[in-house]
Amino acid sequence: MVRCPLGNHHDGPDTLLVTSDAAQQTGSVTEETEPLRKMIKSARFVLFDFDGPICRLFAGHSAELIALELVKWLEGHGLKGLLSEQEQRALDPHIPMHAVDRRHPNSDLVAELEEFLTGQELKAVPSARPTPYADPLIRTWTAVGARLAITTNNSARAASSYLETRGLGQCFAPHIYGRTQELQRMKPDPYYLHQALNAMGATPSLSLMLGDTPSDFEAAQKAGVPFVGYARNERKLNALLDADVKPEHIVSSLEPLLEHLRAAA
Repeated sequence: MVRCPLGNHHDGPDTLLVTSDAAQQTGSVTEETEPLRKMIKSARFVLFDFDGPICRLFAGHSAELIALELVKWLEGHGLKGLLSEQEQRALDPHIPMHAVDRRHPNSDLVAELEEFLTGQELKAVPSARPTPYADPLIRTWTAVGARLAITTNNSARAASSYLETRGLGQCFAPHIYGRTQELQRMKPDPYYLHQALNAMGATPSLSLMLGDTPSDFEAAQKAGVPFVGYARNERKLNALLDADVKPEHIVSSLEPLLEHLRAAA
Protein backbone atom coordinates (compact mmCIF):
# COMPACT_ATOMS: atom_id res chain seq x y z
CA MET A 1 0.00 0.00 0.00
CA VAL A 2 1.24 3.49 -0.88
CA ARG A 3 1.58 5.66 2.20
CA CYS A 4 1.19 9.39 2.24
CA PRO A 5 3.83 11.36 4.15
CA LEU A 6 3.01 12.22 7.74
CA GLY A 7 3.80 15.91 7.24
CA ASN A 8 3.45 18.66 9.80
CA HIS A 9 0.73 20.93 8.43
CA HIS A 10 -0.80 23.04 11.17
CA ASP A 11 -4.50 22.66 11.77
CA GLY A 12 -6.08 25.04 14.24
CA PRO A 13 -9.27 24.50 16.21
CA ASP A 14 -12.64 24.73 14.50
CA THR A 15 -14.20 28.04 15.48
CA LEU A 16 -17.68 27.21 14.17
CA LEU A 17 -18.97 24.94 16.92
CA VAL A 18 -22.68 24.10 17.00
CA THR A 19 -24.59 25.92 19.73
CA SER A 20 -27.99 26.22 18.04
CA ASP A 21 -31.44 25.82 19.59
CA ALA A 22 -32.04 23.12 16.99
CA ALA A 23 -29.16 21.12 18.41
CA GLN A 24 -30.50 21.56 21.95
CA GLN A 25 -33.97 20.46 20.88
CA THR A 26 -32.58 17.21 19.49
CA GLY A 27 -30.52 16.49 22.57
CA SER A 28 -27.53 18.38 21.13
CA VAL A 29 -24.93 17.13 18.72
CA THR A 30 -22.90 14.80 20.93
CA GLU A 31 -19.42 14.34 19.56
CA GLU A 32 -17.91 12.04 22.18
CA THR A 33 -20.15 8.99 21.84
CA GLU A 34 -19.73 5.26 21.94
CA PRO A 35 -21.51 4.77 18.56
CA LEU A 36 -19.11 7.19 16.93
CA ARG A 37 -16.11 5.51 18.51
CA LYS A 38 -17.26 2.11 17.23
CA MET A 39 -17.76 3.47 13.70
CA ILE A 40 -14.25 4.92 13.64
CA LYS A 41 -12.68 1.77 15.10
CA SER A 42 -14.34 -0.61 12.63
CA ALA A 43 -13.73 1.43 9.47
CA ARG A 44 -11.27 -0.27 7.12
CA PHE A 45 -12.28 1.79 4.08
CA VAL A 46 -13.11 5.49 4.37
CA LEU A 47 -14.93 7.48 1.68
CA PHE A 48 -14.50 11.24 1.96
CA ASP A 49 -16.65 13.87 0.38
CA PHE A 50 -14.30 16.61 -0.79
CA ASP A 51 -15.71 20.13 -0.46
CA GLY A 52 -16.57 20.38 3.24
CA PRO A 53 -14.91 17.51 5.11
CA ILE A 54 -11.50 18.09 3.48
CA CYS A 55 -11.57 21.77 2.59
CA ARG A 56 -13.75 24.75 1.77
CA LEU A 57 -13.08 24.80 -1.94
CA PHE A 58 -14.81 28.13 -2.56
CA ALA A 59 -13.44 30.00 0.45
CA GLY A 60 -11.82 32.55 -1.83
CA HIS A 61 -13.61 31.90 -5.12
CA SER A 62 -17.35 32.23 -4.54
CA ALA A 63 -19.65 29.45 -5.77
CA GLU A 64 -22.39 32.07 -6.10
CA LEU A 65 -20.27 34.07 -8.54
CA ILE A 66 -19.49 30.90 -10.47
CA ALA A 67 -23.22 30.23 -10.80
CA LEU A 68 -23.71 33.73 -12.18
CA GLU A 69 -20.82 33.24 -14.60
CA LEU A 70 -22.35 30.00 -15.80
CA VAL A 71 -25.65 31.77 -16.49
CA LYS A 72 -23.76 34.54 -18.30
CA TRP A 73 -21.99 31.91 -20.39
CA LEU A 74 -25.37 30.51 -21.46
CA GLU A 75 -26.65 34.02 -22.17
CA GLY A 76 -23.59 34.73 -24.34
CA HIS A 77 -24.44 31.65 -26.39
CA GLY A 78 -28.12 32.63 -26.69
CA LEU A 79 -29.18 29.82 -24.37
CA LYS A 80 -30.30 31.62 -21.25
CA GLY A 81 -33.90 30.74 -22.14
CA LEU A 82 -33.17 27.14 -21.18
CA LEU A 83 -33.35 28.21 -17.54
CA SER A 84 -36.33 29.32 -15.49
CA GLU A 85 -36.05 32.62 -13.64
CA GLN A 86 -35.46 30.73 -10.40
CA GLU A 87 -32.70 28.65 -12.01
CA GLN A 88 -31.08 31.80 -13.35
CA ARG A 89 -30.87 33.19 -9.80
CA ALA A 90 -29.52 29.98 -8.24
CA LEU A 91 -26.54 30.35 -5.91
CA ASP A 92 -25.28 26.82 -6.65
CA PRO A 93 -23.72 26.30 -10.12
CA HIS A 94 -24.95 22.70 -10.15
CA ILE A 95 -28.56 23.91 -10.34
CA PRO A 96 -28.42 25.59 -13.80
CA MET A 97 -26.13 22.83 -15.07
CA HIS A 98 -28.60 20.14 -14.00
CA ALA A 99 -31.43 22.17 -15.53
CA VAL A 100 -29.71 22.15 -18.92
CA ASP A 101 -28.98 18.44 -18.57
CA ARG A 102 -32.67 17.69 -17.96
CA ARG A 103 -33.55 19.43 -21.22
CA HIS A 104 -30.56 18.26 -23.26
CA PRO A 105 -29.23 15.11 -21.52
CA ASN A 106 -25.73 13.89 -22.46
CA SER A 107 -25.36 16.67 -25.02
CA ASP A 108 -22.26 18.55 -26.11
CA LEU A 109 -23.73 21.58 -24.32
CA VAL A 110 -23.75 19.71 -21.01
CA ALA A 111 -20.17 18.61 -21.62
CA GLU A 112 -19.13 22.24 -22.23
CA LEU A 113 -20.88 23.42 -19.06
CA GLU A 114 -19.26 20.69 -17.00
CA GLU A 115 -15.85 21.61 -18.38
CA PHE A 116 -16.53 25.28 -17.61
CA LEU A 117 -17.40 24.41 -14.01
CA THR A 118 -14.33 22.18 -13.70
CA GLY A 119 -12.19 25.11 -14.84
CA GLN A 120 -13.74 27.33 -12.18
CA GLU A 121 -13.12 24.72 -9.50
CA LEU A 122 -9.49 24.41 -10.54
CA LYS A 123 -9.18 28.21 -10.24
CA ALA A 124 -10.58 27.93 -6.71
CA VAL A 125 -7.97 25.42 -5.54
CA PRO A 126 -5.19 27.92 -4.66
CA SER A 127 -7.51 29.84 -2.31
CA ALA A 128 -9.26 26.79 -0.83
CA ARG A 129 -9.19 26.64 2.96
CA PRO A 130 -8.27 23.33 4.66
CA THR A 131 -10.90 22.01 7.04
CA PRO A 132 -9.41 22.04 10.56
CA TYR A 133 -7.98 18.64 11.54
CA ALA A 134 -8.65 17.16 8.08
CA ASP A 135 -4.97 16.75 7.14
CA PRO A 136 -3.89 14.88 10.30
CA LEU A 137 -7.09 12.81 10.21
CA ILE A 138 -6.32 11.69 6.65
CA ARG A 139 -2.67 10.95 7.45
CA THR A 140 -3.53 9.05 10.62
CA TRP A 141 -6.20 6.93 8.95
CA THR A 142 -3.67 6.04 6.25
CA ALA A 143 -0.96 5.31 8.82
CA VAL A 144 -3.16 2.80 10.68
CA GLY A 145 -3.85 0.90 7.44
CA ALA A 146 -7.25 2.16 6.29
CA ARG A 147 -7.75 2.64 2.56
CA LEU A 148 -9.16 6.01 1.54
CA ALA A 149 -11.16 7.28 -1.42
CA ILE A 150 -12.74 10.54 -2.55
CA THR A 151 -16.39 10.42 -3.66
CA THR A 152 -17.40 13.94 -4.65
CA ASN A 153 -19.79 15.91 -6.81
CA ASN A 154 -16.89 18.21 -7.62
CA SER A 155 -14.48 17.47 -10.41
CA ALA A 156 -12.00 14.70 -9.61
CA ARG A 157 -9.38 16.91 -11.28
CA ALA A 158 -10.02 19.71 -8.77
CA ALA A 159 -9.93 17.29 -5.85
CA SER A 160 -6.65 15.78 -7.07
CA SER A 161 -5.13 19.22 -7.58
CA TYR A 162 -6.01 20.32 -4.04
CA LEU A 163 -4.74 17.09 -2.46
CA GLU A 164 -1.40 17.50 -4.20
CA THR A 165 -1.03 21.01 -2.79
CA ARG A 166 -1.36 19.51 0.70
CA GLY A 167 0.88 16.53 0.07
CA LEU A 168 -2.10 14.18 0.45
CA GLY A 169 -2.38 12.80 -3.06
CA GLN A 170 -0.81 9.45 -2.21
CA CYS A 171 -3.27 8.92 0.62
CA PHE A 172 -6.09 8.56 -1.91
CA ALA A 173 -4.59 7.77 -5.32
CA PRO A 174 -5.89 6.29 -7.49
CA HIS A 175 -9.28 6.26 -5.77
CA ILE A 176 -10.61 9.73 -6.56
CA TYR A 177 -14.10 9.67 -8.08
CA GLY A 178 -15.97 12.80 -9.08
CA ARG A 179 -18.27 14.57 -11.48
CA THR A 180 -18.25 13.91 -15.21
CA GLN A 181 -20.65 15.09 -17.92
CA GLU A 182 -22.92 12.20 -16.88
CA LEU A 183 -24.59 14.37 -14.27
CA GLN A 184 -27.22 11.79 -13.35
CA ARG A 185 -24.45 9.86 -11.57
CA MET A 186 -23.84 12.61 -9.04
CA LYS A 187 -24.83 12.02 -5.41
CA PRO A 188 -27.38 11.19 -4.07
CA ASP A 189 -26.91 8.48 -6.66
CA PRO A 190 -24.43 6.01 -5.08
CA TYR A 191 -22.46 5.55 -8.32
CA TYR A 192 -19.21 7.14 -7.08
CA LEU A 193 -19.42 5.20 -3.83
CA HIS A 194 -19.90 1.94 -5.71
CA GLN A 195 -16.92 2.82 -7.90
CA ALA A 196 -14.74 3.31 -4.83
CA LEU A 197 -15.98 0.23 -2.99
CA ASN A 198 -15.57 -2.02 -6.01
CA ALA A 199 -12.10 -0.69 -6.86
CA MET A 200 -10.86 -1.20 -3.30
CA GLY A 201 -12.59 -4.54 -2.81
CA ALA A 202 -14.34 -2.99 0.17
CA THR A 203 -17.12 -4.46 2.27
CA PRO A 204 -19.73 -1.71 2.83
CA SER A 205 -20.25 -2.63 6.48
CA LEU A 206 -16.51 -2.19 7.13
CA SER A 207 -16.50 1.17 5.37
CA LEU A 208 -17.40 4.70 6.44
CA MET A 209 -18.54 7.77 4.53
CA LEU A 210 -17.68 11.23 5.82
CA GLY A 211 -19.86 13.91 4.24
CA ASP A 212 -21.62 17.17 5.00
CA THR A 213 -24.82 17.14 2.93
CA PRO A 214 -28.08 15.18 2.79
CA SER A 215 -27.06 13.92 -0.66
CA ASP A 216 -23.92 12.39 0.89
CA PHE A 217 -26.07 10.66 3.51
CA GLU A 218 -28.57 9.38 0.95
CA ALA A 219 -25.81 8.00 -1.27
CA ALA A 220 -24.22 6.26 1.72
CA GLN A 221 -27.55 4.72 2.70
CA LYS A 222 -28.11 3.40 -0.81
CA ALA A 223 -24.60 1.91 -0.83
CA GLY A 224 -25.03 0.36 2.62
CA VAL A 225 -22.15 2.40 4.08
CA PRO A 226 -22.23 3.84 7.64
CA PHE A 227 -22.22 7.65 7.63
CA VAL A 228 -20.72 10.42 9.77
CA GLY A 229 -21.93 13.93 9.08
CA TYR A 230 -19.70 16.99 9.40
CA ALA A 231 -21.67 20.15 10.24
CA ARG A 232 -19.42 23.19 10.43
CA ASN A 233 -22.34 25.56 11.01
CA GLU A 234 -26.00 25.65 11.98
CA ARG A 235 -27.25 25.53 8.40
CA LYS A 236 -25.31 22.32 7.72
CA LEU A 237 -26.48 20.86 11.03
CA ASN A 238 -30.15 21.52 10.35
CA ALA A 239 -29.91 20.06 6.84
CA LEU A 240 -28.40 16.83 8.17
CA LEU A 241 -30.91 16.57 11.00
CA ASP A 242 -33.78 17.17 8.55
CA ALA A 243 -32.39 14.31 6.46
CA ASP A 244 -32.69 12.05 9.54
CA VAL A 245 -28.99 11.71 10.26
CA LYS A 246 -28.75 10.66 13.91
CA PRO A 247 -27.44 13.48 16.13
CA GLU A 248 -24.84 11.14 17.63
CA HIS A 249 -23.47 10.59 14.12
CA ILE A 250 -22.87 14.31 13.50
CA VAL A 251 -19.76 16.26 14.51
CA SER A 252 -19.09 19.99 14.38
CA SER A 253 -15.33 19.43 14.23
CA LEU A 254 -13.14 16.62 12.91
CA GLU A 255 -11.09 16.70 16.12
CA PRO A 256 -13.15 14.04 17.95
CA LEU A 257 -12.78 11.68 14.97
CA LEU A 258 -9.02 12.14 15.13
CA GLU A 259 -9.01 11.54 18.88
CA HIS A 260 -11.10 8.36 18.55
CA LEU A 261 -8.83 7.13 15.75
CA ARG A 262 -5.67 7.75 17.75
CA ALA A 263 -7.18 6.04 20.79
CA ALA A 264 -8.16 3.02 18.71
CA ALA A 265 -4.69 2.83 17.21
